[in-house]
Amino acid sequence: MTSSVPSVDRPGGPSAGLSSTGDALSRRGLFAYGLLGLPLAFVALPLYVLLPNHYAREFGMPLATLGALLLAARLFDAVTDPLLGRLADHLFGRSARSVLAVGAGSAVVLALGLAALFFPAVRGENALVAWALVALLITYTAYSQLGIAHQSWGARLGGGELARSRVVAWREVAALVGVVVASVLPALAGLAAMVGVFALALALGWWAWTCGPRPAAQAVMEPTGARSGGVAGLWRPWGKPGFRRLLAVFMLNGIASAIPATLVLFFIQDRLQAPPVQEPLFLTAYFVTAALSIPLWLRAVARWGLARTWLAGMLLAISVFVWTATLGAGDAMAFLVVCALSGAALGTDLALPGALLAGVIAAEGDSGQHEGAYFGWWNFATKLNLALAAGLALPLLGLLGYTPGTRSEAGLQTLSFAYALLPCVLKLCAAAALYFFLIPPRATDAARSSTRPTQGTHP
Repeated sequence: MTSSVPSVDRPGGPSAGLSSTGDALSRRGLFAYGLLGLPLAFVALPLYVLLPNHYAREFGMPLATLGALLLAARLFDAVTDPLLGRLADHLFGRSARSVLAVGAGSAVVLALGLAALFFPAVRGENALVAWALVALLITYTAYSQLGIAHQSWGARLGGGELARSRVVAWREVAALVGVVVASVLPALAGLAAMVGVFALALALGWWAWTCGPRPAAQAVMEPTGARSGGVAGLWRPWGKPGFRRLLAVFMLNGIASAIPATLVLFFIQDRLQAPPVQEPLFLTAYFVTAALSIPLWLRAVARWGLARTWLAGMLLAISVFVWTATLGAGDAMAFLVVCALSGAALGTDLALPGALLAGVIAAEGDSGQHEGAYFGWWNFATKLNLALAAGLALPLLGLLGYTPGTRSEAGLQTLSFAYALLPCVLKLCAAAALYFFLIPPRATDAARSSTRPTQGTHP
């Protein structure tokens, strides 16, 4: 028999910031934990949205080459995430201080990697491709390690369904602030300022993390073998039907979001033909309304539960975003409205899936032991979605006649289909899967609640 006991090495004990029941965190504790979400989301927008457009327009990299490069880098990133999840579990098993120390190293590498990507020291197509690939692999690995550790930390803070939603919500609200800053800053102050501000925000976020609440120490008796770690521990989440069902919904929904995230700047610049000064306005409207919507969605969670609230957000997103397919040159104001309403729906995608996953972990008895493994595979799914969106959508657009800067009606219609209609079809499939996999008929809710946690926590 072995025990997993996360060390407590901070004055005030592991429950600082927690209520006496451990089911709620103070606002100060939530802020301290969630602040690191700001730089992590800040860097995600340059990596996943700005970088493809930057390399295509600034360095003339062909879309097929760019798609292959991003696909290779993101597939590597996705494959390493489960291993980084097991590393996080190992570090948590040693002490919270170990998690924070490795996180500090990852933060330094992440800041340097972002600078290398946007300011390459080489020129020439082959040299630039090699530089970008190496820089992407290093940057993605550092980003993933820090993100998985931070997510696992939040899941280990415990609490009920609403408490878990609040932990994720504070992290995601900070993330939305980071995305808004990242979307506005390059246009206003340039890429150099963006990298500098990111490095400063990352240092501040890591420091706040060290000052925030820490997971409660747990002495969990477990048999040796599969539960104690190693290769079996890496694959443990896949043995849980609840995790498999939730991940299927998450992946369908994720790729529906990843495609427009990859293509949004192409759509704004070529289909809408909007001036560059308007680009930050669209992104800001999208992410600001998402942040403002999260408190309202949390109220809905208290009434409907996590799964039904997420379904409502999906249906809202489909009903709003499908109208984007009808937009053309000069329709900037209409697109701004779509961005704002779609952002309101985005609040559910940000705050609820992670809370559902934390509920699955708790229901399976894996709290305090295997969060890293679960979030490693969770991030694997996220990265795989982004890889497929970039690696398939960009080359496919090229094959179907679209090139950046085109004014060909056929090429622009192809862009509209890929940007607007295809994501709505995928989102509808995700909503159907959510309804059938995670939401039991209301007539059986009471019977099921006697044999499992509150609906929405354990699919």
